[in-house]
Amino acid sequence: MKALNLDQRQETTPVQATDQLVISRFPILLWISLVYVASIILQSIEELLIFNSLIFTFIFGVHAFLHWNAYRLTVTKSWLYFFIQGFLIYTSALLVPGGSPAILIGFLPVLIGQSIGLYYHKKNILFVVLCCFSFFFAAQFYLGQLYDLVLLVPIFLFMVILTGAYALLYFQQVHARIRTQLYVKDLETAHRKVEELTLMTERQRMARDLHDTLAQGLAGLIMQLEAADAFISQGNIPRSQEIIQRSMSQARKTLADARRAIDNLRIKSVEGMSFQEALTYEIRRFIQATGIEVVDHVQISSHLSRTLIEHSMQIISECFTNIAKHAQANKLWVSIIEQNDRVQIKIRDNGIGFNTERIGKEPGHYGILGIQERARLIEGEVRINSYPEGTQIFLEFPVHKGA
Repeated sequence: MKALNLDQRQETTPVQATDQLVISRFPILLWISLVYVASIILQSIEELLIFNSLIFTFIFGVHAFLHWNAYRLTVTKSWLYFFIQGFLIYTSALLVPGGSPAILIGFLPVLIGQSIGLYYHKKNILFVVLCCFSFFFAAQFYLGQLYDLVLLVPIFLFMVILTGAYALLYFQQVHARIRTQLYVKDLETAHRKVEELTLMTERQRMARDLHDTLAQGLAGLIMQLEAADAFISQGNIPRSQEIIQRSMSQARKTLADARRAIDNLRIKSVEGMSFQEALTYEIRRFIQATGIEVVDHVQISSHLSRTLIEHSMQIISECFTNIAKHAQANKLWVSIIEQNDRVQIKIRDNGIGFNTERIGKEPGHYGILGIQERARLIEGEVRINSYPEGTQIFLEFPVHKGA
C-alpha cells in the first residue's frame, strides 16, 4: 500500500521509535476505548451475553494495558507483542460475535499504525499487515460470517489505508519534534563545550602573557642586578652603573609589556562600535602601552557585520602584540581599504623581521596560526612577508554587510 511508504524514515533510531510510541499512547487509548463501547453496544443489540462481555472487558483491559506499555514491551521481541495483541483481538471477536466487525476493523489497523511508528524497515511492517489480515479472515471464517466479507473487506482495507496514512503523518511530526529536541540538546552541549574551550584558551593566553612579560622580564632584571652587585663588590663602579642603567630600561620595558598584557585580559567587546571606532581604540591602546608610532590610513564605506569586526580586530590586535613582543620596531603603518566589496588590511613595521618558515613549528608560539585560522573563518586569506628591514602582513576578506 502506498500509504506505508517509509523510505524517508530510515534514519529513525530504536530510541526515537520508542519515544514515538510513548507520545502516541493517548490517541490510541482513546480510539480503542471508543471501539470497545461500540462493540458492547452492537453485541447488546443483537444478543446480551453477560459472561462473554465480562471476559471481553477483561481482555480489553489487558489489550489496553499492553498498548499503554508498548514502548517497554517492544524494546526486545517486538514481534511477540504484535502476535499477543492480534490473538487478544481474535479472541475478543469470538467472544462478542455481534461486535466482531467493530473489534476487527477498529483494533487491527491500530496495530499496523503502531508498527509504522516502531519499525523503519518496510518488510517488518508488511509482516504485521499480513498477520492482521490473517487474524481478520480467521475470525470471519470461524464465526461463519462469510457473507459479510463482501462488505467488511473493503471497509477493513479502507481503515488500514486510512490508519496507515494517519500514522505515517503523525509519526513523521512526532519524529521531527524529537529530532528538534535532540538538536537543542546537542546545541546546549556544544555551547557548554565552547565555553569550556574559551575559558581554557583564555587561561593559556594569560599564562603565555605572564611568562613572556613578567616572568622573563623579572628573570632578566635579577640577572642584571646580580651582575651589578658583583661589579660593585669588585669596585668596578662604572661597569655596575652601566648595568643598572640597562636594568632600569629593562624594567620600564617589562612594565609596559605587563600593562599591555593586563589590558589584553580585560573584557572588551566591539558590540555597539563601528569598525573605525574599534580600530581607533586598538591603535590608541597600542600606542599608550608601547610608545611605538602608528601611521594609519582607513577607507571603508560599508557597514561591516559584527562577525567581521570581531575577527578582523582580533587579527589586528594579534599583529600588534607580535610587533610589540618580537619586532623591536619603533614605527608601523596600518592601511585598510575597501575595493570591489573586499577589505584589504596591510600592517607593516620597521623591525628586525623573522623567518616565516618557522611559523607553527616553535612550541608555545601560535599567534600567526591563530591569525590564519580567523582569516579562514571570514573567508579571507593572509600573506606574510618578512625581511631584515621589517615585516608586512596582508589580510583580505569579502565584505558581508550586517547590522
